[in-house]
Amino acid sequence: MSTHLGRVAVIGAHGKVARLLVPLLREEGYDVSGLVRSESHLAELADEGADGVLLDIEHASVEEIAEAVVDHTAVVWSAGAGGGNPGRTYAVDRDAAIRSMVAAEHVGASRYVMVSWAGSTADHGIPEDHGFFPYADAKLAADDHLRGTGLDWTILGPGTLTDSPATGAIDLDPPYGEVSRGTVAQVVVAALREPETQGRFIPFADGSTPIADALLGGSRLSGS
Repeated sequence: MSTHLGRVAVIGAHGKVARLLVPLLREEGYDVSGLVRSESHLAELADEGADGVLLDIEHASVEEIAEAVVDHTAVVWSAGAGGGNPGRTYAVDRDAAIRSMVAAEHVGASRYVMVSWAGSTADHGIPEDHGFFPYADAKLAADDHLRGTGLDWTILGPGTLTDSPATGAIDLDPPYGEVSRGTVAQVVVAALREPETQGRFIPFADGSTPIADALLGGSRLSGS
């Protein structure tokens, strides 16, 4: 294993992206805490060399989240309600996400990487009567709150997620292209590694440029 780099809290650690992310973070040299809501997921995290933390993020208070992420250098938000229920979507993707940001600031976990989506901008164009609108609206509210914090944030905007093998290469600012969940996990690790990603919203899809080169070459992408 490479040199110890700090401790990362992954919120939503049993999600499809996060399950690929945790072993990558361990290989990179991070200590990892995985926040999950089901006790049955703890053994899997232990098998990956991560510490499991049992926390129902949907209902957890700021204080409870703060207790879970204290003594961590970074937080990765990879949780989500999974769609289908607008009330729960707002409760998780907006409200719980914002509480996690408040908690991270409170305990000094200053690095925060949000896994969002490629269209998370004010002009996303999703009509209010569309079934996807609650998700788009909730994610934008959370992302905008993150921009206003004092955290060293990065907002990642993957396109349409697939289960294809990770490519290790991306294109920035795509027109909602497809991206492997494994590639998203690789981009999270690269974003944590690279300070130049801080303060940026980075939409991406599978592409032809190695991830590290794409992120360094895309510093034109601002926090707007």
